[in-house]
Amino acid sequence: MKQFIAFVIKETKHILRDKRTMLILFGMPVVMMLLFGFAITTDVKNVRTVVITSEMSPRTQQAVERLAQSEYFVITQMVNTPQDAEQLIRSQKADMALVFAQGRGVQMMVDGSDPNMAQQWTTYARQTIANSSLSTIHSQLLYNPQMKSAYNFVPAIMGMLLMLICAMMTSISIVREKEKGTMEVLLVSPVRPLMVIIAKAVPYLVLAFGILITILLMARFVLGVPLAGSLFWILAVSTLYILLALSLGLLISNMAQTQLVALLLSAMVLLMPVVMLSGMLFPVESMPTILQWISAVVPPRYYIEAMRKLMIMGVGIGEVAHEVAVLAGITVVLLAIALKKFNVRLE
Repeated sequence: MKQFIAFVIKETKHILRDKRTMLILFGMPVVMMLLFGFAITTDVKNVRTVVITSEMSPRTQQAVERLAQSEYFVITQMVNTPQDAEQLIRSQKADMALVFAQGRGVQMMVDGSDPNMAQQWTTYARQTIANSSLSTIHSQLLYNPQMKSAYNFVPAIMGMLLMLICAMMTSISIVREKEKGTMEVLLVSPVRPLMVIIAKAVPYLVLAFGILITILLMARFVLGVPLAGSLFWILAVSTLYILLALSLGLLISNMAQTQLVALLLSAMVLLMPVVMLSGMLFPVESMPTILQWISAVVPPRYYIEAMRKLMIMGVGIGEVAHEVAVLAGITVVLLAIALKKFNVRLE
């Protein structure tokens, strides 16, 4: 045990010695949280809105006032006909128009050149005037009544960062020993080869927990994202996910002989699938069928889904049993393959 601890201390000192890497590892989560929380956002604000009405009834006036008082919409003009509103949208002087017609409720005309934003504008407009006296619109938004994009991005950032840091840094660390020729020296030591690999992974496990705590603190106290579910289960599921990422890093280290190859493999195997196929930016349900099948083997997809349920919806562990089971299964498979491929003699 003393020898195992000595290996852990050695690897920890090696990590702490590289100040630039430490700055990147802890600076990247902070920067990404700030960017996705404040700069890169899908929140709706200051939508230029035109109102068309042939008769300003008290109900219509109330709905218009609710729109004008919200932070989402800016009433730029009031016109007489839908044709006038369409001309303003076509000339990029307005984003959407609302037609208040006598006895027909509300009709929305939206610039659909960006379909995602058009859908959001429509949803926000419905939500904003839902409580007015116009009885034709009824809606209730659960779990995220303020419609903040941070609620969606925070679990996604957790899934991406933990996967990249754990898998990439672990694989590069082991391959570096191969390049320098020191892995053979480590493996002929009294410590069993498996213990050597575990000792090299332990510091990254602790580092991943530090990054996880940093993200959760920023999410709660900087971005205002609630932790509605059990903190214990959030940490427990995250621990399973971190072990999965470490297993994947070990597998990559078995296939790569140089740090550059390990870095490229990590980028190709992890970065693009995590960003494009995990549901981080785009709903999986909206993807073509073939991509939905491919996304079924992307581990961050299940972790992000589980975190959204635990953090935002506040469900119990039973509601994420499917996601946890898939993550556990993938972890066992990756770890088994990685250990089988591990060549003690490094031939």
